[in-house]
Amino acid sequence: MTPYRRKWRHLIALSLLLFGLLAGTHLQDKYFKLGKNLEIFADALKELNAYYVDEIDPDAVVKTGLDAMLYSLDPYTTFLPEEDLESLKTFTTGEYGGIGAHIDRRKEKTIVTMLYRDCPAHKAGLRVGDEISQVNGEDITDSPSEHVSSLLKGMPGTSVQLSVVRHAVEKPLAFTLTREKIMLKNVPYHGQVKKGIGYIKLASFTTHAADEVQGALESLKESDTQKLILDLRGNPGGILEEAIKVVNLFIEQGLAVVTTKGKVASLAKTYTTAQRAYDTTMPIIVLVDQKSASASEIVAGVIQDYDRGVLIGKNTFGKGLVQTTRTLSYNTQLKLTISKYYMPSGRSIQKIDHSRQRQKNITDRVMSMPQEVFTTQAGRRVCDGNGIAPDLEVDRLSLAPIAASLIKQDLIFDYATFFQAKNDRIVPAKDFVFSATQYRDFIAWLKDKDCAYSIEPSIDQLLKQAQDESYTAGIKEKIALLKTQIHHHKEEDLQKFEEPIKLILQEEIIARYYCQEGAIEAMLDHDQSIQKACALFQDMRQYHSLLKAPE
Repeated sequence: MTPYRRKWRHLIALSLLLFGLLAGTHLQDKYFKLGKNLEIFADALKELNAYYVDEIDPDAVVKTGLDAMLYSLDPYTTFLPEEDLESLKTFTTGEYGGIGAHIDRRKEKTIVTMLYRDCPAHKAGLRVGDEISQVNGEDITDSPSEHVSSLLKGMPGTSVQLSVVRHAVEKPLAFTLTREKIMLKNVPYHGQVKKGIGYIKLASFTTHAADEVQGALESLKESDTQKLILDLRGNPGGILEEAIKVVNLFIEQGLAVVTTKGKVASLAKTYTTAQRAYDTTMPIIVLVDQKSASASEIVAGVIQDYDRGVLIGKNTFGKGLVQTTRTLSYNTQLKLTISKYYMPSGRSIQKIDHSRQRQKNITDRVMSMPQEVFTTQAGRRVCDGNGIAPDLEVDRLSLAPIAASLIKQDLIFDYATFFQAKNDRIVPAKDFVFSATQYRDFIAWLKDKDCAYSIEPSIDQLLKQAQDESYTAGIKEKIALLKTQIHHHKEEDLQKFEEPIKLILQEEIIARYYCQEGAIEAMLDHDQSIQKACALFQDMRQYHSLLKAPE
């Protein structure tokens, strides 16, 4: 070996040694900081426990500290105490032991707000709008909904006793329900919206989501469905593998679906379609909105990147982060973000740059990612950093103030409860129409109800201030006159916006008799995005032009 080569070998070896020493020093420094801060945290907790003026709950204090620490990273990295693990299981698997009823706190009462068809609560005759006052003899009048929900859940085969207050029924009703294994449906509804046009509502991505979508497809094909509307609106996501399998139903085998990249190089992976596709030719329209997130965005983004279908609606949520869970002490878990995912085009749909946000100490959680332009397989331009942009945008119809007030104050919900108490049954969901006569009955029912516009509490406060500060009678009279004018305006609005309010009432009432499936079926004929999709399917030349790059 020449002296020249020997010299360079020595230099390279020395460089590697120095690099190793520096890397080791950096690692040691990092572990020192970690140990130092853990010791400081433990010392602070001990001092608080010993000397703080009031008694503290160490579990609660540490939980608050952990939550604050993790929230500074991103909103999806969270600490899960033992009591929250069941909720995590429900989110990922869609199953739990219970009665199949959703509850909520409304007007300081625990109210049943949704029933799942053929589950114990539904089969026993529980109704939406019922107030649960006792569970297994325990008065839960003042209990938060989380506590009541934990009482209702339990091992399948065990029983739970409920005392229920029902509208227009004098005495509380007693129910004894046997808990079952509840499987929440990923596809709560599928059917034809028009001849040859199928519709699938995909509400979540828990276990078996892809199987449910395929089952719905098979059923629709038996009904001679030739085109498909896949509705991902309001779908918050779920299991990544299920999203890949749903994509695989429409995208041929061996194509990239999503690539994950993070700090740990070994976790980087490109996921591809592993099976033969179910259908690669059926025209597809995917409906998305601001609440379509995570796994929903993967499905929508991949279909867009391969020009497999047209997206209609609004920009999606913009969550391009992947989480996993790590087991901690005492049966707790840490759900943490480990990577970002990228579409086949190379774009990331992550909307918020949490790292830049931390560096700049920004409290407003709206810091957009810088955008780059990518292209789909056909050469169409798509951008990253802002969710998935639809190919055709459809604005959501804004609610009139009167309609928003009726919903916010639960008057639509309460009237549906009143309606069901007066009517044991209605015609099938697809045939039910809330008539003009029934709407007049609704207005009459509203007469003695407090239906306040959002501005009215401010006027009441102004009137009180005028009285407290001894304003002149003339000012008080003007404020009182303004309130009267708003009241008259409200009555006019009930007439002016009769049609949209009737549709809202119609959907709420149908849900009482036909559960979630009926509520979805009821909105098909007047949903703006669905109608836009049907119109596009009637003009296939425009449909195909949207999937081509502009010349």
